Amino acid sequence: MPLLRFVCCLLIAVSTWFAAGSACAAEEFRVPILLYHRFGPTVADGMTVTTPVFESHMKYLHDNGYTVIPLRRLVDHYRGKAPAPKPKSVVIVADDAHKSVYSDMLPVIRRYGYPVTVFTYPSAISNAKYAMTWEQLRELRKTGLFDIQSHTYWHPNFKKERKKLSGEAYDKFVTTQLLKSKTKLESELGTKVDLLAWPFGIYDDYLIKKAVAAGYVASFTIERRHATPRDPIMKLPRYLLINSDSGKAFIQLLEGNAVKRNVVY
Repeated sequence: MPLLRFVCCLLIAVSTWFAAGSACAAEEFRVPILLYHRFGPTVADGMTVTTPVFESHMKYLHDNGYTVIPLRRLVDHYRGKAPAPKPKSVVIVADDAHKSVYSDMLPVIRRYGYPVTVFTYPSAISNAKYAMTWEQLRELRKTGLFDIQSHTYWHPNFKKERKKLSGEAYDKFVTTQLLKSKTKLESELGTKVDLLAWPFGIYDDYLIKKAVAAGYVASFTIERRHATPRDPIMKLPRYLLINSDSGKAFIQLLEGNAVKRNVVY
């Protein structure tokens, strides 16, 4: 009888161990968040990915079994509201709302039906020659493929602002950048804005605390690696792509072996 009890206990323990292992395996994931800025026929600057190279990226994802998921779905998993992303999941985002997102990115995205999140700083919209207009952003929204989120109000360098402002003035400045962007985007586009991309990838604990207080539930850096379950939701990494991230370099990036580089804005 003691032997039977021992065997039963052992079987229960083994079953529990396997169940726990399966649960951990199900939660494990590695998702590359692909960050683009500008597009065009030639490399106009360090942030331009030529339209043919961008199209080759999308074709590679399509032809090689990758699933492009909305950024929101990944965020929802971190918040306990969605299952873990499946293997070979990828996220596509764009910073700055450059006019080439409308002219060059949109036609390619429509062809593949991939979801995209555009991080926007509203001060440039319908003002700066390089940026989209509010009407173009609304058209993006109407496709059902584009989500518009915050990149602060006018893309400041928080390190520089902190050096030149008093503590009280800096605190007010940060609050304005975070809240004014959120309010403007929500009022113009009728959308929920609670995701934030840090300008220049600059963040610290103070800025994260301010972002949470302003109503943001996730924020994004430009640390060049895959997002994993171990990443804090307010420090999710993204790959900032440039034109040389093509061919074998793009494949290596998707596999988690990206070329290391210091990106200079």
